Amino acid sequence: MALTLIATVLALVLGHLAPGLAARVRNHRWFGRWLAWLASQRVLADAWRSGWGVLLAVAPPLLLVGLLQTLFAGTAWGLGGLLFGLAALFHAWGPRDLDRDVEAVVDGPDPLARRHAAARLSDNGIAPGDADALVTAVFRNALRRWFGVLLWFLLLGPVGAVGYRLVVLLAAAAAGGRLPAGTARGARAVLRWLEWPVAQLLSFTLALVGSFDRVIGAWREAGGAGFRLDPGFLGAAGRAAVASELAWDGTPPSAPGADPYEGEGGLLRAGKAMTLVWRCLLGWLVVLALFVIAGFVS
Repeated sequence: MALTLIATVLALVLGHLAPGLAARVRNHRWFGRWLAWLASQRVLADAWRSGWGVLLAVAPPLLLVGLLQTLFAGTAWGLGGLLFGLAALFHAWGPRDLDRDVEAVVDGPDPLARRHAAARLSDNGIAPGDADALVTAVFRNALRRWFGVLLWFLLLGPVGAVGYRLVVLLAAAAAGGRLPAGTARGARAVLRWLEWPVAQLLSFTLALVGSFDRVIGAWREAGGAGFRLDPGFLGAAGRAAVASELAWDGTPPSAPGADPYEGEGGLLRAGKAMTLVWRCLLGWLVVLALFVIAGFVS
């Protein structure tokens, strides 16, 4: 717990203070080369084109990370484990700083610049077309850039953080048509399994830091109370939390179909969404800190 707390705080601070370093460390081109090598191996062709392709892609890197995690654990009074955990978390975090990306949308000098910045929040490189989609993109990026990495790091250490990031990269390659159909289906299925519990916890945190009844109602209507492995309910919970915040401030809702990059409506919603993301992250860190304090006391 203490390792997770310290590593998370340091990863956040380093990402803000040294974006150049973050961009170099979080360069995942090596994984793309690894996938290309796997695709070129005829002896692995059948396995690569099936659901087993996911295992071929992520197992060797994770075996290396697990070996290093074991070797560093307990070395130098725990300092080795802390440094390796920090390195793994820093590598898996992001890859870009979410706060900076949302700030570029909200504070963009003109609609074209805001739309260009918002495209960085999209999986397909196209800016969200309305305010609701923009808010959903902020929470989806919070899940994939921060909270998914953090939860799996908490549960499994460096192997969990790096493993989650590799599956996200694999799913992105599938979305870009760079994987065989069987491997692509496997990547999407594994990612849904990894993200569903994170989305549930994040939705519950949104209910605690926002309007509980409104968020839980939206979460339930979007299927969050069921067991279908689709984290789409997080977007509904996030939109409800943002709407509640704006209603509390007396801000009128955006007109249907309004360009979110022209007026203040979409920008206010994106800013409120990022504020709620920060509250959720603070809530998670506070819970971690309480566990750490309880461990020291006991």
